[in-house]
Amino acid sequence: MSGNNASAGYQNKKQLRTVLLLTGSYLVAEVIGGIVTGSLALLADAAHMLTDVGGLALALFAINMTQRAASATRTYGYYRAEILAALTNAVVLIGISLYILYEAYGRFKNPPEVSSTTMLIVASIGLGINIIGMLILKKGSQESLNMKGAYFEVLSDMLTSIGVIIAAVIMLTTGWYYADPIISAGIGLFILPRTWVLLKDAVGVLLEGTPADVNVEEIRKAMLAVAGVKAVHDLHVWALTSGYNALSAHVVIEAGLPYNDLLALINNAATANFKINHTTIQLETEKYSENETHL
Repeated sequence: MSGNNASAGYQNKKQLRTVLLLTGSYLVAEVIGGIVTGSLALLADAAHMLTDVGGLALALFAINMTQRAASATRTYGYYRAEILAALTNAVVLIGISLYILYEAYGRFKNPPEVSSTTMLIVASIGLGINIIGMLILKKGSQESLNMKGAYFEVLSDMLTSIGVIIAAVIMLTTGWYYADPIISAGIGLFILPRTWVLLKDAVGVLLEGTPADVNVEEIRKAMLAVAGVKAVHDLHVWALTSGYNALSAHVVIEAGLPYNDLLALINNAATANFKINHTTIQLETEKYSENETHL
């Protein structure tokens, strides 16, 4: 195994905890504000903030799980907990977005009067908190699907806050209360495709697809370039979690070569210029290889 055993998500644990405290402290105020004002857009923001708190807590829990030691029943440890957390966050966000669209449709028929001033104040505070949270999580979101899920949670709330502010200004200046359900529907439609991408990426990891930033054929060429290597087959690359990739391969070598030295060279070829953290390489001669089914 090469590289740091800590996942990309674990390296951003402190930032995630800070954002969780920020969003949790604001959640109570926003729920109260949504009830007092009667605004669907503000309640939509509060609902997203509630899922944020749960989603961020789940992401933080998953990060802690990845550091648990491997066992006889979990030989790779708990790295996949982060991916399951990202998958859960994506599913919850899709559900919330669909529910907001449903509620918005109902309010088009009979838009209620909304306390626009209070709605504007609460949403403005929420926007500031969400911007801070996004800035804290931005770097980690590029390294870990779990952190990306947490980032999308905060991003969705920031967009919702902006929408609420726009709706509040429209209603405050014109008295046109249709702005509330229209803005809410727009927010739901904006969030859905981005959350779908997160869901697709998480499923891709769970299905052990090749990581997007790894070129299997380039790795194969690098291994074949090692003197004494005649063929490479059954080459597989997959992600245990975001930023932590594993490789396994069967390598056909010339008979009589120094086994350990050659293995070290092949391992270096597979990892030196590629994002591979864990390797399992089987060396074999052509005679042994003939009896195998190759992939």
